[in-house]
Amino acid sequence: MDAESLEFLRAVIDAPSPSGLEQPVRRIIAEWIKPFCDEVRHDVMGNVIGVLNPGAKTRVMLAGHCDEVGMMITNITDKGYIYFASIGGLDTTILIGQRVWIHGAGRDVQGVIGRKPIHLLRREKEEAEKVPKLEDLWIDIGAGDKKDAEKVVAVGDYVTIDADLRKLRNNIVVGRGFDARVGAVAVAQTVRLLSKGKKKPQVAVYAVATTQEELGMRGAKVSAYGINPHAGIAVEVGFASDYPSINKNLVGDIALGRGPIIAKGPNINPVLGQLLVRPAKARKIPYQIEGEPGATGTDANVIQMTQAGVATALGSVPNRYMHSPVELVSLSDLDNTSKLLAATVQAMKPSEDFTPSL
Repeated sequence: MDAESLEFLRAVIDAPSPSGLEQPVRRIIAEWIKPFCDEVRHDVMGNVIGVLNPGAKTRVMLAGHCDEVGMMITNITDKGYIYFASIGGLDTTILIGQRVWIHGAGRDVQGVIGRKPIHLLRREKEEAEKVPKLEDLWIDIGAGDKKDAEKVVAVGDYVTIDADLRKLRNNIVVGRGFDARVGAVAVAQTVRLLSKGKKKPQVAVYAVATTQEELGMRGAKVSAYGINPHAGIAVEVGFASDYPSINKNLVGDIALGRGPIIAKGPNINPVLGQLLVRPAKARKIPYQIEGEPGATGTDANVIQMTQAGVATALGSVPNRYMHSPVELVSLSDLDNTSKLLAATVQAMKPSEDFTPSL
């Protein structure tokens, strides 16, 4: 990954973007793709839609969601302690002891999620062994009381964990909310490759940074309805299984650094699925296969059922420790995901027929 792309990735990952507060990351993505698109627009759900070659007969939608899991303030006590609810799926055991940012009107406030010290928990064995519920956790911003806290925060403010992007060994990066903002980055990079490539696409490309995926693929549902694509490829993160304790029989044999994941199953149109595999083989782009026997919990699920139906596929970047502040992905996997998407789009014919044959 070149330096410019890495800084783009860093900006996207470091920006707060819980579902419903995607404005900061939307601005970053819209600015990035603008030079590579014929048109960039936004819809009422906040989806960023970049269009390349809009006059072509066949419309192809590339969708990577730009929201992340997070939290929202639900109550401020008389003592100034802050209680919160989750936005998307959060593991409470990961939250304990984290530094957080509260995103309010025009300001960000630092806080921590505290817990009783281990010395005192040892005296209360039952409490020490209990997995805390979300409603048992609180945020401490150092406020003197409720009035003091309300000078800087309010019920309804969004909260994210304080964890920025860092580089580890072997081209691996760690960060908060790679799920699936790296998908949005891969889609943006794909537009860049297509705009600068020698072979221009013969189809219309709609590159979408979708919103509110973590709350039920809402942005993808709305944007797909508006675009009414003939084909749609959701770009996500997928479960890596190359670390201790994970059951490969459940998720497959998927590893970081071995290339993007291509899904097979009922959510995947067989014609479009093969269109992903063929250029990967031809251009020697590494890839991995996963079996998805039902509806995937991704944007591909709602795109497939838009209007009269859409040919869908799912490409994913392998991810360790999903929905945590220490998600890991490989930069080479991310680059290869964009190369695979670009090669697939370039291989599509002007009047591509995605109807499965008998």
